[in-house]
Amino acid sequence: MVRMFGRYVPIKIIILAITECGLIILSVLLAAWIRFGNLADTSWYLTRPYTMAQIATVVVICWLCLYYNDLYDLQVVARRSELVVHLMQSLGTAALILALLYYVQPDLSLGRGVAVLTAALILVTLIAWRLTVETGKFFRPVHRIVIAGTGPGGVRLVREILAHPELNLKVLGFLDERGENIGKPLVNPGIVGGVNEIEAFVRREQVDWVILAFGERRGVMPTRELLRLKLSGVRIEDAHSLFEKLMGGVMLERLSASWLVLSEGFRKDYLLMFTKRFLDVVISALVLFLLSPLLLLIALAIVLESGTPVLFRQERVGLHGRTFSILKFRSMKNDAEEGGAVWATHGDARITRVGKILRRYRLDELPQMVNILRGDMSVVGPRPERPEFVGMLGEQIPFYHERHTVRPGLTGWAQIKYQYGSSVEDAKTKLEYELFYIKHLSLFLDLLIVFQTVQVVFAGKGSR
Repeated sequence: MVRMFGRYVPIKIIILAITECGLIILSVLLAAWIRFGNLADTSWYLTRPYTMAQIATVVVICWLCLYYNDLYDLQVVARRSELVVHLMQSLGTAALILALLYYVQPDLSLGRGVAVLTAALILVTLIAWRLTVETGKFFRPVHRIVIAGTGPGGVRLVREILAHPELNLKVLGFLDERGENIGKPLVNPGIVGGVNEIEAFVRREQVDWVILAFGERRGVMPTRELLRLKLSGVRIEDAHSLFEKLMGGVMLERLSASWLVLSEGFRKDYLLMFTKRFLDVVISALVLFLLSPLLLLIALAIVLESGTPVLFRQERVGLHGRTFSILKFRSMKNDAEEGGAVWATHGDARITRVGKILRRYRLDELPQMVNILRGDMSVVGPRPERPEFVGMLGEQIPFYHERHTVRPGLTGWAQIKYQYGSSVEDAKTKLEYELFYIKHLSLFLDLLIVFQTVQVVFAGKGSR
């Protein structure tokens, strides 16, 4: 696995993305050679002024269609039938987009003959490549893991590993702190030994990774044995640290202020924050200008269905705990909260017909571009919560108020990683993702979040 943006990414995903871009380019070159039939004419075609731009256009659009159709989500395309269906959908969408683009801008076209041959070759090569990868033993290095300790952090980590087989991590079992309860099931598998025999167990079972998950380390952690294993090349890692790198969240179980203080990350240097704010202003101004016709149409639809007001204002908690008035297109009935503040739920009867469409595609959030322009919010950050809920959640969830150390966002890491939440447990899980975002804050992570948000919006995932 490769570490990117603070997370481990399976090497298989990276290799697939690179090789498939290469196969698309190869398909174009082969199509040109088949179309012209000789090396001289093919060379002339490939050295024309616009040929590189034409090939780049095909590669970018095809790859984006593969990405947005979940071809790099190894859980979604785990079965061969799903893989072929997603590939066909991706390449069909790419062909349609390219056809429309060629109609609008003919200079980008590869030419009818080359384009048709390219489409056929891309379809054949990508399907053949994916099926070869899935049926063979390519890119499947299995890491053998043992959990030293039986603390709740280790149990939760193993549950997550078992739920994500694409990570290719094989958990051999738990080593009990006091060498008791051998054979007792914790998750699957259970306790397979004691930590006092960790060195022998690691060498006997050819363990690659030792994960520390002690409920209490004092007096039970075999420091000398772990040091010898570390120096011999075995990876030693804390359960909280591995959970963060695998799941993209900071585990709240037994999270302490000292861990946050000593942990890497949480940097907010001046240049980063200035650039982030500058981009917020530019993006929000451009969106408001370019989408002004759409904003007027949405306003008209709301008025025709349920009258005024068009905009809904609500107090939210922002940077450093300061409150501000958030703007949204009204998607509920005018008397939606006569009984007081409540979380919106799936199938909420208070939502209007227009409101359902707006919420499904996040169009109700567009007026928040004004909040971003004013500095109340950022394009990317934790979603702002209502003061009534902030007070309650701050009492029940440790470190909840740390989410207010950055500007709240229109979209965020928690929004693309977790469904819409309507309970304290949901808020707790989302906080784990928000703390991860704050810890690894960067422009590249923001770009990744925006990139994935496009997929969430068009697929209507997590709408409420």
